[in-house]
Amino acid sequence: MKWVHLILILIGFSCLYSTLGSSNVSDCPIDLSYVLKLPWNSSLCHGNTPENDPKHSCCQTLLSLFGIGLAYNLKKTSLFGIKDVQTSLSCLSDFQSKLNSLSLSPNLTSICFDPSQFVITPDVCAGIVSTKNWYAKLGTNTSLDQACRSNLSDLTACDTCYTAGTRVQTQLISIDGNTSHAKDCFYFTILYAAAIVNEDGPEGVGTTSCMFQLSLVRSIGSNSHNHLKLHLGLIGASVVLFVIICLLGLYFWHYKKNLKKGSNLGGDLEQVGRPRMRPNTGAIWFKIEDLERATGFFSQKNFIGRGGFGMVYKGTLSDGSVVAVKKITESNIERDSDFRNEVEIISNLRHRNLVPLRGCCMIDEGENDDDYGGNHRYLVYEYMPNGNLDDHLFRTSANQSGVLRKPLTWPQRKCIILDVARGLSYLHHGVKPAIYHRDIKATNILLDSDMRARVADFGLAKQVQEGHSHLTTRVAGTHGYLAPEYALYGQLTEKSDVYSFGVVVLEIMCGRRALDLSALGSSTTVLITDWAWSLVKEGRIDEVLDAFLLREGDNSELNPRGIMERFVRVGILCAHVMVALRPSISDALKMLEGDIEVPQIPDRPLPLGHPSFHRDATTFSISPVFSGLHLNSGEMLR
Repeated sequence: MKWVHLILILIGFSCLYSTLGSSNVSDCPIDLSYVLKLPWNSSLCHGNTPENDPKHSCCQTLLSLFGIGLAYNLKKTSLFGIKDVQTSLSCLSDFQSKLNSLSLSPNLTSICFDPSQFVITPDVCAGIVSTKNWYAKLGTNTSLDQACRSNLSDLTACDTCYTAGTRVQTQLISIDGNTSHAKDCFYFTILYAAAIVNEDGPEGVGTTSCMFQLSLVRSIGSNSHNHLKLHLGLIGASVVLFVIICLLGLYFWHYKKNLKKGSNLGGDLEQVGRPRMRPNTGAIWFKIEDLERATGFFSQKNFIGRGGFGMVYKGTLSDGSVVAVKKITESNIERDSDFRNEVEIISNLRHRNLVPLRGCCMIDEGENDDDYGGNHRYLVYEYMPNGNLDDHLFRTSANQSGVLRKPLTWPQRKCIILDVARGLSYLHHGVKPAIYHRDIKATNILLDSDMRARVADFGLAKQVQEGHSHLTTRVAGTHGYLAPEYALYGQLTEKSDVYSFGVVVLEIMCGRRALDLSALGSSTTVLITDWAWSLVKEGRIDEVLDAFLLREGDNSELNPRGIMERFVRVGILCAHVMVALRPSISDALKMLEGDIEVPQIPDRPLPLGHPSFHRDATTFSISPVFSGLHLNSGEMLR
């Protein structure tokens, strides 16, 4: 009997120990399987952690991704956060295991997150812990419930939802009585809209892109049938591609064989001094002697200016046509084959608002391999007699000939803006794959003899597959015109060009440079986008418009004030810091032409922006949309 009692006592202690041990472990209530299913851009976190990334773009992406899980948690438990630190630790551990499955760093969550930041307490915002508290303080029919219900992929719908969120945020701050809780209160509005209001739920395409500002790399929701068709299509395309490559290989083998023997056709053309066509391109390949004669051996008197990656000279060819020759002195194109591909892309573009490429020249040095032989390259463009837009906007005193240059009239400015929009629309939507310019600015907009605008300098152009953004470690462009997401994280999309276009529109309408160091009488840098937005929101749009436009005449037909204001508003919208609130260039063109209405300029109780976050010892914002952009003008230039 004593042995029986002893065994029972041991069993009791064992059960008690198991109970106590299990009480210290909390299972995560959030199903984080979406991390592996959602096509988020995990490349931002490959070798990109706070230790080697001063902008913390990886942590910001993970915060937005984890925010989707918090929205699911709200939907399931009615809590606006996680109930305790132990549960938060469990969720972060599960989150990290999902990241490990994607071959990411095994310590990302410990670097980026503090488990206590996700724990809900009554002192976060207006005493709200659950949806019950929310309804008690705000009711069940807030502006969020009306504005954020439908799909938010549309620009106007996203703008309307965001504006509703700022109004509800203002109500919460008023109830809370502590303005330092503004960021957390706005975070509550986002979780509520994503989890409770929106019909597509936290994983909807519009929700992830508009509310959480999470970049997706492919479309969502493809079923197994679509996958099967995709695989079959890829197999068929691979077979066709293999056949084409074989045929091209045979062609170039014969072509290079003929070159070594001295092609009679090419030799005859060069002997008579005529330029020759490169096969499969519309570009003429000039001899360097022709370009030297045309430009007076690139003399200083024929120097026009400095373009992207080189110097530009005016020249006259043997047939009497006037051209602009760009002598490339630096380039990110290392191989000759890449340069030829770039020339082929440019030469195949045909549009009224693009500067035509006449031809090119490439000098091979030595007998090196064809792919790495040459490093002297020249592009020959059609000459634009009226120079560039920058000269007409900001250098109206006198041109190089000493002739006084008059300010641009309103009809000229309107025509230039529409021309640039049409040229960009062609690059983005008129060719496949799309081409992103990456350096839209006043000096890259040339004016022909009729003062019609033509977009120039495709040395930075990149072809991008449809539906994909382009991430690059080499950011090319000009300060003041660069979109924040491109300048900070190297994320290039068509909206990056739209941002630069918006800046150019504001420069044209305001008569001010994109970056103004003298506006405040100090060394402070003033961005034209911030300056124009502030005045328009205050109803002082007359102060935004160039004074010359206001005093040019009183004839309402010559100076339609309403159209001018519309152009300014489109410029502000295109240069919006939030990518989701910018229109496409085609929609911007429709707004400028009056075919569709210009959405209301969004309110900004907090600065808006592309993914950025702020962290100190006690706080860490969950998403760029929750907290806003924590950047000053200097940081935007880095």
